[in-house]
Amino acid sequence: MSKFKMFSDDYEQGYEYNSYDEYGAHTGDPNLDNEYNKQHLKMPEIVKNFLIYFRNCVNEGLIFELQTLYETSWPKLTEDYFEKRPWPEESEVSALVDSDPVFMILYKELYFRHIYARIQGGPTLEQRFNSFYNYCDLFNYILSADEPVPLELPDLWLWELIDEFVYQFQSFAQYRARLQKKTAQELETLNSHNKVWNVLCVLNVLHSLVDKSNIKQQLEVCASGGDPDSVAGEFGSHSLYKMLGYFSLIGLLRLHSLLGDYYQSIKVLENIELHKKSQYAHIPACLISTSYYVGFGYMMMRRYSDAIRTFSSILLYIQRTKQLFASKSYQHDQINKQTDQMYHLLAICLVLHPQCIDESIQQTLREKSYHEKMYKMQYGDLQEFENCFVFACPKFLSPCPPPVDSIPDDYSKEAIRHQTQVFMDEVQQQKMLPTIRSYLKLYTTLPIAKLATFMAQNKNSEGKFDVDKETQNLLIHLLCFKHKMKNVVWSKGSSGLEGKLESGSELDFYIDNDMIHIADTKVAHRYGDFFIRKILKFEDLNRKLHNLKF
Repeated sequence: MSKFKMFSDDYEQGYEYNSYDEYGAHTGDPNLDNEYNKQHLKMPEIVKNFLIYFRNCVNEGLIFELQTLYETSWPKLTEDYFEKRPWPEESEVSALVDSDPVFMILYKELYFRHIYARIQGGPTLEQRFNSFYNYCDLFNYILSADEPVPLELPDLWLWELIDEFVYQFQSFAQYRARLQKKTAQELETLNSHNKVWNVLCVLNVLHSLVDKSNIKQQLEVCASGGDPDSVAGEFGSHSLYKMLGYFSLIGLLRLHSLLGDYYQSIKVLENIELHKKSQYAHIPACLISTSYYVGFGYMMMRRYSDAIRTFSSILLYIQRTKQLFASKSYQHDQINKQTDQMYHLLAICLVLHPQCIDESIQQTLREKSYHEKMYKMQYGDLQEFENCFVFACPKFLSPCPPPVDSIPDDYSKEAIRHQTQVFMDEVQQQKMLPTIRSYLKLYTTLPIAKLATFMAQNKNSEGKFDVDKETQNLLIHLLCFKHKMKNVVWSKGSSGLEGKLESGSELDFYIDNDMIHIADTKVAHRYGDFFIRKILKFEDLNRKLHNLKF
């Protein structure tokens, strides 16, 4: 009988853990609650067995068993015993596992992550500090070694470890910027620990993991058809370092996006073919997060065609693999939220830069509430633009926290207000373009004065306007139309930042004297492909039904 089977038998036993009244025992004071836990709660035998077996699997490098324990057993025990309370304290677990230093670091990473995700009120200031120090211990262990450390972890765990590291930095930065409800003691503590969760420290960790793994060189060689192992080096050939290096690139993408540096966010991925599935991107949550931040960066750089391509591609992938996200995984809620955000961002991009997209994505935009939002934005509703942007954008951060002696206020929203204003300035410049586009679609030739009259009447129903002035304003808007419809568009074989300047508008025009000549460049929908896909899908369903009957 295997070790895993032995543990599974223990796991099925029905241990009780109901001595804690989850409503009556909570006092609201973390110290009193912890004291209550120590006096009244005993760790169930099933949890003890799990932790001991977990430690053994880590030490022996049993990667498949670890994957099952991490993805299935840990969430199941959390749901059964620790839904609204922390996992056992470090001292209790340490005694069980002979104070194993590496396992205790990994356990504490999961312990603090659970507090961030599940415990009402979130982590205390002390817990935020302790989680940071634990990450320091983990990364020092991995990066300071003279040779690769004897540690193997599932790729999903490595991704969520890096993702959680960036998230906890983001959470602390927002917590640090809210000064209005902090006591003098808390402010003094923050001031005396200004190196904790410092942005330079977080950047240093991510870049160190990238450098240690030689992942950039591996990706560059891989993209050119070579053997990545030839440049991996001693550390890069080790799965732990290779995957941590790759996921750190995605962490840097996210971090630079949060800081509002979109050029740098995409530049860190210059050796990754963004519009092609990478051999390393086999973690759905990683692939979705990458596409979200890349697409958002393209949108803010006014590369709408690339943003639409990025969002459409990943949303189509989510549609086709949605059964993978049916289970309540650790990042299930995050995936669903980012999916909704990307639909909002895609709606914004299609209003600003209309073009054909996959029919199934277009159908989703028609069926849900996005259709009404797009309708309002097309008719120049600036408030709707702002609402969609604020909902769908990342929670931006300032790299420098406010001084603790600042006027007590919530400074956490300053960064998002700034980025929203940058976006709205761009939208304001394009406010009249959907109206101009709607008129140009109706004609093949149109006098400038006539279009100026239409536009003026659209603004002023009383019909009182200066034709010459309106004509001059229209010429400005027409030039703006030409300029805004010219985007840098990614071309195959180039990096994410490279591309050619192309016009992506569904119609084009030129002005000859006082006449506008319009050419419709819209590509017809390929309905044949759509119906072929549906026919094949129905045939597959018929075969499955036939097999079920017999």
